[in-house]
Amino acid sequence: MEFFYQIINFLILLALIWLIGRKMIVSIFADRRARINRELDETEQIEQAELSLPEVPTVFSEEIPQSILHEVEEIHTHAEKAAANLLRQTDGELHDMRREMLSGVRDAFLKKLSARIGELLRTEPYASMLREKEAEFADMIIDRMEVTPGDMAYLRRAGVLYVTLTSAYELPQEIVDKIGRHATEMLAKIGGTPSYWVKVDPNLIGGLRFRVGDTVYDCTAEDRLYELCRALERREISGDEDAETLVADMLEGIMSTKHGVNEYQLGRVISVSDGICWLDGLSDIMYGEVVEFECGERGMVLDIEPDRIGCVIYGKFEHIESGSRVRRVGRIASVPCGDELLGRVINPMGHALDGKGRIWSKERRPIECKSPSIPDRAAVFRPLHTGIKAIDALVPIGRGQRELIIGDRQSGKTSVAIDAIINQKGKNTVCIYVAIGQKDTTVADIREKLTKYGAMEYTTIVCAPASASASFQYIAPFAGTAMAEYFMYQGRDVLIVYDDLSKHAVAYRELSLLLHRPSGREAYPGDVFYLHSRLLERAAQLSPENGGGSITALPIIETQAGDISAYIPTNVISITDGQIFLDSDLFNEGQRPAVNVGLSVSRVGSAAQTKLMKQVSSRLRMELAQYRELVGFTQFGSDLDSATKRVLDAGERMMSALRQSRYAPLPDWKQVLLIYAVAEGYAASVSPADMEAFAEEMYSYFEGMQPAVTEMLRTGKKMSDDDKKLLNEALASFGASRTAADNEVA
Repeated sequence: MEFFYQIINFLILLALIWLIGRKMIVSIFADRRARINRELDETEQIEQAELSLPEVPTVFSEEIPQSILHEVEEIHTHAEKAAANLLRQTDGELHDMRREMLSGVRDAFLKKLSARIGELLRTEPYASMLREKEAEFADMIIDRMEVTPGDMAYLRRAGVLYVTLTSAYELPQEIVDKIGRHATEMLAKIGGTPSYWVKVDPNLIGGLRFRVGDTVYDCTAEDRLYELCRALERREISGDEDAETLVADMLEGIMSTKHGVNEYQLGRVISVSDGICWLDGLSDIMYGEVVEFECGERGMVLDIEPDRIGCVIYGKFEHIESGSRVRRVGRIASVPCGDELLGRVINPMGHALDGKGRIWSKERRPIECKSPSIPDRAAVFRPLHTGIKAIDALVPIGRGQRELIIGDRQSGKTSVAIDAIINQKGKNTVCIYVAIGQKDTTVADIREKLTKYGAMEYTTIVCAPASASASFQYIAPFAGTAMAEYFMYQGRDVLIVYDDLSKHAVAYRELSLLLHRPSGREAYPGDVFYLHSRLLERAAQLSPENGGGSITALPIIETQAGDISAYIPTNVISITDGQIFLDSDLFNEGQRPAVNVGLSVSRVGSAAQTKLMKQVSSRLRMELAQYRELVGFTQFGSDLDSATKRVLDAGERMMSALRQSRYAPLPDWKQVLLIYAVAEGYAASVSPADMEAFAEEMYSYFEGMQPAVTEMLRTGKKMSDDDKKLLNEALASFGASRTAADNEVA
């Protein structure tokens, strides 16, 4: 055996790769390399060229105001930063292009290399060398041969077990008898009888393949080449290699390949339709395990029955035919994870969708795993600010919490989640947005907005659009959670958005019905509640002993005509720690975000707020609920007493103050300042239509004229009586300056 691999590694691979492969690689990407190098040279020339930016003059006429000088300096600084960022971005894009090109060239070369080696091994003297090792291969197979639990179960049912010996050439009878005799003795010990078959398959190139039931012991040259190509495809490319370095790297990978009998299981496709495949064999396979079909597509086991296995297919099922072989990969379905995924748009299997090339991640996590246990968790106590006044003040969200966003279609659910992601900029929080069943244009627009506001650099978009198969839509939230768990167990904070779980439940219903599972309410399977509970339970705040990381989950559910008592909304409400209900009527009235105070709740409550926000907003929910109730009672009457009018006026101003534009999250201190000013009557003279302008003027005034008060608000600590007095004086001063300015204009 050692001599065989010496022949393969040194005589064939050294000569073939170094002499033929080197020329082949150079010929494949010579033109591409020249183009990339030319683009790199142009980039270097741009970097060396002086930027023609306007210089700030050192001496100005006294007539030029200082504000204009300051603006010119800011423009100059901004232009310099923009030019530097553009150069870095261009350099990064060129490097990614080169890396992706080298990866494509390497993969194309491996296919040709495998075919060339196969052809060479069929010629003399290599064919004779392989045949001389057949007796040694037989001894290796006999040493590894055993009966699996699946084989025993099949023997009890059928009373016979099929045993097949396959070789590339006609075998000597003594080798055939030796293996058959050992298989017979092995099965006789457990009361079974083999049905022994001997076949010849020239596609094996050389060596032996022995199959007992559905377990295969393979020491053929075909399998060696398959494993070799798989191993080399997984080797990372930095993007800085040249042709010789690439060849040397592949040669190193070939030399480090482990040798021996490869043991795996084979099954057969019974039928395939609508992304679902039924298999037989693979008796020892586990739920959630990955299988590979002859065409190269992969799938995941989702149903195990006594006589067949149900499998969902990741890719295009049109390439899979009934009767074709399926191979057990030997691992649970997993996805890549790590910092390499940040800033990328990927599908649920971790493959890039943004055109930036392959993601070279070194870490993987199973898509489904056990959620943190109770002792491993800590109480939710740290706020996760969304930057939305109506949420941070009324329905606060804590790190490690699961807060449902629920409402009808086109009521602003996704906007709330995107604003929360944008507000995490600079707060060391990783964000993952899982798009389930959304349109491709919608996902592209979200990516554009996140990029525009600088949020894409810490965000990963996991995309399973409406055009994707039901299996991809089913896997998507679990894949996103696995990526989030990687960061959580490193002690980092993660915000994950599932948009939306209504479509996820529909995809799971489709898969379940195709798998012939019994349907229940609204045709959903009975375990749809367990489906979402095992997903959302993985969001947690870990204890300090376990790193202190967290996953904050914002699942989104779409209702029909505001019916939150439907099956899926009720399920998810009972799983989560509260819900933000977005009312279509409020939305149509112009209240954005349209948070319904009466139906929205956070079970974490003020524990997820700063002490300052808790102090300021403690009475806000009750006052707004009173206002909404009075609005309902007074819409049919016209005679109102003065007390009712005051409540309605104050409530209308507060509702106006809680209005907020999209993609404009506010820091916590600004929210506190505005809510306090309106609640304490400092905006009594401001009409609801002018509330936004009033707020902007107040923020500018406090930042410029009241730095001490602003700093006090930034700390988030509870205000003392002296702090309140100082804040009231500052607000009174702002009101006086605003009144004086209005009088001057008049």
